[in-house]
Amino acid sequence: MTQADRVFERFPDFIREYIYSHNWESLRGVQIAAAHSIFETDNNLLLTSSTASGKTEAAFFPILSELYEDKPQSVGVLYIAPLKSLINDQFERLSELLDMTDTPLTHWHGDVAQSHKKKLLSNPRGILQITPESLEAMLVNRSNDIPRIFGDLRYIVIDEIHTLTGTDRGNQIICQLSRIARLIGYHPRRIGLSATVGDPALAAKWLSADTGRETDTPAFPEEKIRWRLGLEHFYIDNPELSDKSLAANKEQTSSGAPEQKKKAMLDAGYEYVYDCVRDKKSLVFSNSREETEYICATLRQIARKRGEDDAKILIHHGNLSASLREEAEMKMRDSEEFAVTCATVTMELGIDIGQLERVVQIQAPNTVSNFLQRIGRSGRRGQVPEMMMVFREEEALPNTPLPQLIPWELIRAIAIIQLYIEERFIEPPSSKKLPYSLLFHQTLSTLAQSGELSAKKLAQRVLSLPPFSDVTPEAYKELLISMLNNGFLEMTEEKGLIIGLVGERLLGSFKFYAVFKDSEDFTVRQGSEEIGTITTPPPVGDRFALAGRVWEVEEIDTQRKLLYVHKVDGKMEISWPGDFGEIHTKILRRMKQVLAEDTQYPYLKENAQKRLDLARRTARNSGMLEHSLVNLGGYTFCLFPWLGTRSFRTLRKYIQKNAHEYNISGIEFEGCYYIKFKMEKTSDIELITHLCHGVELYGIDRDSLVEKSEIPLFEKYDTYIPHALLRQAYAQDKLRSDEAEDAIRGIFEEYK
Repeated sequence: MTQADRVFERFPDFIREYIYSHNWESLRGVQIAAAHSIFETDNNLLLTSSTASGKTEAAFFPILSELYEDKPQSVGVLYIAPLKSLINDQFERLSELLDMTDTPLTHWHGDVAQSHKKKLLSNPRGILQITPESLEAMLVNRSNDIPRIFGDLRYIVIDEIHTLTGTDRGNQIICQLSRIARLIGYHPRRIGLSATVGDPALAAKWLSADTGRETDTPAFPEEKIRWRLGLEHFYIDNPELSDKSLAANKEQTSSGAPEQKKKAMLDAGYEYVYDCVRDKKSLVFSNSREETEYICATLRQIARKRGEDDAKILIHHGNLSASLREEAEMKMRDSEEFAVTCATVTMELGIDIGQLERVVQIQAPNTVSNFLQRIGRSGRRGQVPEMMMVFREEEALPNTPLPQLIPWELIRAIAIIQLYIEERFIEPPSSKKLPYSLLFHQTLSTLAQSGELSAKKLAQRVLSLPPFSDVTPEAYKELLISMLNNGFLEMTEEKGLIIGLVGERLLGSFKFYAVFKDSEDFTVRQGSEEIGTITTPPPVGDRFALAGRVWEVEEIDTQRKLLYVHKVDGKMEISWPGDFGEIHTKILRRMKQVLAEDTQYPYLKENAQKRLDLARRTARNSGMLEHSLVNLGGYTFCLFPWLGTRSFRTLRKYIQKNAHEYNISGIEFEGCYYIKFKMEKTSDIELITHLCHGVELYGIDRDSLVEKSEIPLFEKYDTYIPHALLRQAYAQDKLRSDEAEDAIRGIFEEYK
């Protein structure tokens, strides 16, 4: 009997029936490995295998088998996911699996009816699916019920852990699990799921924090890459596609390009996107909510101008009402006709939307992980994943400076693709050593849960939570004193600490439970229908974009934070921020190689290939590939350090610190691509020699790069943290000196 047969025999009848009904011919490697770990060991488990490889079933088949054989006397499985939409999707999938059992399944988040939640509280059994925010609310408001709800908890499943490691939200989950363990007296087994973990050992360490258990991380043979992938480029002011380009598009349909039906009428790039998804069930990804809104409105406008149905172009992001999000999910999953959804990260994660035919990405994805997650939305049910990336930029003027002549987004996308093809590289999990915003939050939450505690006992409880292992008692004392002085805490006559009046006001809002930044949003309504939320309401009579439509304001109810609107035709330009997270240094270094090598990448379409050729000529003729510091004329210089976000930021601040000594002024930068500045009375070699000499003698002291006047506010509760602690955290968690030092040494070597 094979191992797969032994695993199959161990499953109860309802799981075997599920497998038969779905016409599975055999169990996959990830399912066999998961079953072995869960059945044969007492370890935690980290499952990292490709998108649509069956990780959810791999975890739940053996878990449900054990629960079926020995029913828990409380909630037996706690499933934590970062998105409501992911919980909703898994609720549907698990409901089908559990149909033939009496195991109850409860999903719990802000959009779920209270009656559903009360049913679980009255008889806590089965599986509970929950967001970190709802779990925090449960710990604060129902701490006495935790032993009754979770007293016989066997498993904790954390989905999409690559989005959580190194973030306040992920560390909040680790704090919650440790607090639950203290209340029930033991640590249940933990199972982490993700398709894109760059360093499984680091992710396993994060997953197992405080449990004392080993973590199994089964490895699987690398699958052969099977993609239909295409990249195309357009200049924004190009009024229409050339006839030659149209012909090329028709010929390339089989490799992922669209079959264009008509000449462009609005914008060549967006017309191309429309034809990519026309008559196909598709997702169109952008890197921000604002950009997603604009693209959705544009695609609907194109549909109307062509006399086609714009109702099949949907939208999905976190500021939309639950009903609109669920409508998009349902139509993508269930509709036999084509539907197109413009989305952010909310549809990037493991939602099963069935036979998706194509993914389109606008501009470059932020990371290799983003790219893999998004292309993995298509290609399920045995089909080949298919993605088109579309890039748009303004055509350069004759006097455009060198750094703006490089199509950074296109080059970054190529680097991301090549890094995965060549090395299977995925960004490793990041870490946060001094999460003071989360520390503030967990201090209030712990006191709200426990009631009055002495400062010593509070410190023991909070600082023993795994995310705070690098916080010193002195730093925590400074935070507590600040919280006392500002009314978040109060000291009783017995010298105990309790929640203060200001702290009570924070705890009184449902927004307290989230550790990510939120805003005082206004709810937008058209009649009785809720459309979504916006942060800043326009005046009555003004217009704004939301849910891919344009709305005119009829009435503003400031007290209830309601905005009443009606729909109008058209679309609106929206500006959006350009900083979407950190980029790894390996991506920047591979970008340099993209510009330096002559490789012809088979996935580049005609326009993209021409744009790359032009960029390569520009880079080579300028000398920026041989010398990282380039004179742009006169006193203007540009530095191309090829460093990721943290290291780039460190180098930039190191140059700023030395700016006066070397007569540097007017420092400008874009992302982590280049630093432009003016330098008088100092030559380039003098600057690099002096910088390198300083690095060799003293290194780069990160603390010294943070000015005493700086107040680095990044996380939700940073405004309540003493400024000295914020500067300390910034130096520790936002700067990286080793790569910056190596970059300076490398630039110095270029001058030898």
